[in-house]
Parts: sequence; C-alpha cells; structure tokens
Amino acid sequence: MPRFVPDPEVLRLGEALAALRRERGLSQAEAGARVNMTSQGWGLYESGRRPGLFRPDVQRRLTGALDSSPDALALLLSGQTERSTAASDPMGVEGRGRAFEGRSPRRTRIEVLNADLSPWAEPGVVLECEPGLWPRQGQGCVIEMTDGTTRVRLFEQADAQHMHVRGAGGLDQVETIERRLILRTSAVIARLE
Repeated sequence: MPRFVPDPEVLRLGEALAALRRERGLSQAEAGARVNMTSQGWGLYESGRRPGLFRPDVQRRLTGALDSSPDALALLLSGQTERSTAASDPMGVEGRGRAFEGRSPRRTRIEVLNADLSPWAEPGVVLECEPGLWPRQGQGCVIEMTDGTTRVRLFEQADAQHMHVRGAGGLDQVETIERRLILRTSAVIARLE
C-alpha cells in the first residue's frame, strides 16, 4: 500500500501554521480546543495531511484560534516573520496583525483589589502581565474589554466565539465572555506578593 506523501506546498503551509501556534505558546490540543477540534485534527493540518488549509475560510478559522490572521500565516510562509520587519526599522515598530507595538512587549502591572481570585491571588498582590501573550489553562489573565473595563481572571478555555474564565465572584464559577467584546488579553507572567 503506498504511503501518503503530502504536497510540498501544503506541508510548507502546515509548518507555518505550527510556527504561528508555537509563537503564541499553545499546544496542538489548546489550539484545537479553541475551534472544537482534537489535537490530532489540528496536527493533520500542521503535517500537511489536510489540504483544506489552502481555503481562506479554513485559514481564518485556524489563525483566529491563535488570535492571529491569514496575513500573519502568509508572512511566515514567505519566510518573513513579524519581528524581522521591525529589525530594519530604526524606530523599532513592528506590525502584529492590525495592531502596532514596540520591538519588545511592554509588561504592565495591575493590583488585585478584591478576594475574587483567592487563594490564587489575594487583595494587594501585584500581577505582572505581558500584553498580547495568550494565557494557558489555569493561568491568570488580564482582559481589556471594548467598553473600557478591565477584568482579572483565571483562563479556562476559549473557542472562536467565547472565552471561559474563573474569578468573577470566586474561583468556583465559570464566566463566559463573548470574544467580540474583548479588546486585548494579556497573560499574567508573575505575581509580586
């Protein structure tokens, strides 16, 4: 029985998708869960065994799960990275999808004001977060909403339409937030107690 040999172009596109996923700090299982897909299903795209990756709707769906765009995938496929375009710019500005920021992300700090995240973070604890870095399951996150409010929560999971977090009124309750209402999500990278 002949072995399946992926088309070289599909394989290159799959490798670019894998690089984009790794850049976001996600496993195949985490990325797949965001679009209701198993890690094996996601892996088939990355390995070039699902040629549907050339379809624009599939690219939008998969890159959307990575909080990215088909444009970023095309940049990786062409051998460029988002960071390499900034290296030639003396101002250090780089394109990251539709937003622009400096060469290195600026970490921000926010103080926990209530006991909603207790015992994970008590009132008075300062959280350091990295804007644009997507959180992993169980990791703290700061969610900036389109209405101007900011929410500090523990990330559970997300799909294309919703983000599920804990910490609104205690860690035992899951809160569902529509992703269209989220301006930016930052992962908590340190707790300064």
